[in-house]
Amino acid sequence: MSSGDLRDIHQRSFDDLGRPLSDVTFCVVDLETTGGNRTDDLITEVGAVKVRGGEVLGTFQTLVNPGRAIPPQITILTGLSDALVARAPRIETVLPALLEFMGDTESGQTVIVGHNVGFDVAFIRAALERAQRPRLEGTIIDTVALARRLVRDEVSNCKLGTLADRLRLEHRPSHRALDDAWATADLLHFLIERASGMGVLGLDDLIALSKLAGHPQAAKLKMTADLPRSPGVYMFCGHQGQVLYVGKATNLRQRVRSYFGSDDRRKIGPMLRETQTVRHLALPDPITAEVIEQRLIAQMLPRFNRKGTRADKYCYVKLDIDEPWPRLAIVKNPAKKGIHLGPLPSRSMARLVVDALHTAVPLRRCTERLGRNFVAPTDAPVCSAAQLGVAHCPCSGTADAAEYARDVEVARRAMTGDPVIIVGRLHDTMRSLATQQRFEEAATVRDRLQALLGAVKRHRLVETLRSADRAQITIGGTTWIVEHARLVDVTQDGSATRALPVEPPDSVPLGTPLGREMIDEALVLAKFFEKHADSATATCSGDWDFPVAASDAVRHLRAS
Repeated sequence: MSSGDLRDIHQRSFDDLGRPLSDVTFCVVDLETTGGNRTDDLITEVGAVKVRGGEVLGTFQTLVNPGRAIPPQITILTGLSDALVARAPRIETVLPALLEFMGDTESGQTVIVGHNVGFDVAFIRAALERAQRPRLEGTIIDTVALARRLVRDEVSNCKLGTLADRLRLEHRPSHRALDDAWATADLLHFLIERASGMGVLGLDDLIALSKLAGHPQAAKLKMTADLPRSPGVYMFCGHQGQVLYVGKATNLRQRVRSYFGSDDRRKIGPMLRETQTVRHLALPDPITAEVIEQRLIAQMLPRFNRKGTRADKYCYVKLDIDEPWPRLAIVKNPAKKGIHLGPLPSRSMARLVVDALHTAVPLRRCTERLGRNFVAPTDAPVCSAAQLGVAHCPCSGTADAAEYARDVEVARRAMTGDPVIIVGRLHDTMRSLATQQRFEEAATVRDRLQALLGAVKRHRLVETLRSADRAQITIGGTTWIVEHARLVDVTQDGSATRALPVEPPDSVPLGTPLGREMIDEALVLAKFFEKHADSATATCSGDWDFPVAASDAVRHLRAS
């Protein structure tokens, strides 16, 4: 795929920006009180400034009679005295007017702002509680937290007075409510302008900035400025344009920006230090994004990706039914003949599956290839597994061919999606071991059973999807076109289909084991359609059997 293909595949809309800061109404609030304890102290003055897009929408100011004496130290600090507030209204009278001025904070129409705003909001909520009015709710932004992240290195402290002097704000605080609200509004606009250099364009960005801005690589946040708030795939790229990491997201902008805050995985720091650009592909829906992510990872093998880069470790459990005495084996690649279960994510998982089958059916454990004309020597020893009664031993001539064939059939049925007999035998074994208080051995059998059920469930889901051949599946307004268990096109709300930005892998005919490079994509699609089968409308050239038929075996699988 060329670099030109790594671009947004649809025109961004205005809505992709979320809620632009220029459209947000901020209500900057400041209070003066008789002290710092919201339980014992009371409000003496309220000031508020309402702004949007840099324009002042209105101001609110009133003194408040607290109904008690104002401490002398508060009078010295604020200039508010008992005489000054004597004829002022009580807070119960002020609250309705204040709430009306603030507007609809609960739905997010208005955002509450303050300098150490937790103090002011706590006092307002305490007053509302005493007045038996509903609690003040809504989005709250603290300019102290923003200042600590954006200008802390430029000032000695983040007190409002210090910031106003150092940043040359138009208004200066005076420990009077409206003056302090004006100064805080100026500070808010300054910080928003400063944050724009980090790609902060929407309200969600501003809310998250307190955490993000303190990241060692925060300067690189500007690389996220053009990311849409829509599903897609993102790529962190290095100095030479090489892709370091590929990921998927329901909200591209939010997900990528989260790497600069809450994501503390050990690999993230080194990856961000190397990152010079962030590229993306906007996609119609999250499931398509997950498919494209897997294809890109398989193609590029990015250094910081682990998931999706280990297909070379996948393997299969094989039962060669063309042999006179079939046996189980773990193979790297599927053969043209035989029954294959997989691919499985690791050899250790495959070993658990083989052990589960061996526990339930006594197939031979030896690795010798026994031809059709094989005749056991008269003096051939019986293998140790046969001596313990857990395996047939055709090498010694002690195995009965008809009995062996029946056991092979049980194993074959389990590997092709019907493990009910195997499950029953393993459950019996576990109960027997538990009754004998051999709990560690019972736990081992349990682990083997779980591995087998997981492998069979994967197989059943994928083969059900493959049986559909070419299918159009519609859920909501989205239609996915799947061919041979590969996603080939997507359309939304009746629009014309469009080719996906990354070509699917080559198809594999039905009846042939699915290749390692295809299993992850097939599983993603199959699990999604299984989960949403009740709401899906499908047309196909084959058989559409989602949800998977409720046979006894499948009930066992679902119970797991």
